[in-house]
Amino acid sequence: MIEPLLMNLQSRDVVTDEETDRLRDTIKIGRTFAPGEDIVSEGERPTYSTLMVDGLSARYKQMADGTRQFTALQVPGDFVDLHAFLLHKLDHGIVALSPCRVAFADHTELRRLTETMPHLTRLLWLNTIVDAAINREWIASMGRRSKQAHIAHLICELYVRLRTVGKVDGWSFQLALTQAELADVVGISLVHANKTLQALRRQEAFAWDARTVTIKDWPRLCEIAGFDQTYLSLRVEPR
Repeated sequence: MIEPLLMNLQSRDVVTDEETDRLRDTIKIGRTFAPGEDIVSEGERPTYSTLMVDGLSARYKQMADGTRQFTALQVPGDFVDLHAFLLHKLDHGIVALSPCRVAFADHTELRRLTETMPHLTRLLWLNTIVDAAINREWIASMGRRSKQAHIAHLICELYVRLRTVGKVDGWSFQLALTQAELADVVGISLVHANKTLQALRRQEAFAWDARTVTIKDWPRLCEIAGFDQTYLSLRVEPR
């Protein structure tokens, strides 16, 4: 159940057997969520943090006019709300975009972990720091990248993150995003999203058929996106 999280952490530092055992004791079997169902709702005060085990979810803000803006995509191995351990009340929601399987870490158990296992605590802290780095890239995409570059950057990022947790097949991966949901990610209309995807397809850097994305020319895709994976901190070193 915690294998995606272990792969995530081990891509950045060594995780000891003792730390692995402690994670297994802390993270308990959760439940499944259907597409469109809130995993955590805005305004909740959860007493646990939620780990993505399988599927795709999104962090979102609901606007007063009923529209929404996705502010992050969460993949297996991500804690979708580890920050709730300290914030207590969430100012946003997390929605399942595909069938999602999750596990839970009770905040009481997380507190004990942070008080007794400093290295593992730093690794979990790093998890939230990488979330913040991803958020900065999303802000840069929203404000300064063209919409073609924005979508290309998203594809690059998701491929690298999913490869880290063993969820790719060669140069292909599953992406359970509708075009309407993609529009919610990049902050444009559905029509604009459709036109931008068509323009990207003509460059033949990647193909997106049904729910399968296949990267056909990685250097070209990175060039379109201006993608540099440094912000993901995927280097094994002491933390």
